[in-house]
Amino acid sequence: MSDDHFDAASEFDRQLDRLVRLGYPALAGQPEETFRALLTPLRDAAVTGTAGLPGPTDRRVPFLLVTTWHLVPVEERITRTTLTGKRKPGVLDRNFPAADLPTFHPLKELEVPAGPAYLLFDVDRGEEYRNVPPSAALEDMTARDRLPITIDEGLAFVTLHPDALASNRCFSLVGSRCGDRRVPALWISQGAPKLGWCWFGNPHTWLGSATAHPVRIGLD
Repeated sequence: MSDDHFDAASEFDRQLDRLVRLGYPALAGQPEETFRALLTPLRDAAVTGTAGLPGPTDRRVPFLLVTTWHLVPVEERITRTTLTGKRKPGVLDRNFPAADLPTFHPLKELEVPAGPAYLLFDVDRGEEYRNVPPSAALEDMTARDRLPITIDEGLAFVTLHPDALASNRCFSLVGSRCGDRRVPALWISQGAPKLGWCWFGNPHTWLGSATAHPVRIGLD
């Protein structure tokens, strides 16, 4: 996945093409041409925003084209995720009822753009925070001028870069909270991605906390 000559424009096109192949236009209730026209204005910002960043690796990528619940529901997006080399679709954990999903909102500090899509930069799955409670991970990443990622962003990460999710290299999504001690997370279960939750104060040896650059760029 690493590339010394990273081409952000081509990577943007790849990400958009992948969403189209996975059926996102139909899920959004749009013709393919309309879907592409909606997201393509972010292409130039992807190129500008990644200047000087290295190419993608299995744990860190220069940017993500993030689609939100305004465009496609979480329940549909998790079923479009797979692990590298696998075909089994991702699932929503049975202890994470679909009715709970709308109660999880991005932290205000993230200043997530409103609307159907935006760009997230310099995204890392945060494996250095394995066996560290999300509460402590949040404090440390903030001190390093990093911020946690949300449910929408985590789904984009695994959808667009399936090898980001690997055995003992899974991650919490501390950027989405609902007012209690639960923290969403993406991990592997029975050969497929699973979206569930853990506790804000509990460490897990297999679960880090994903981070990103603080700046997000939305559609005008």
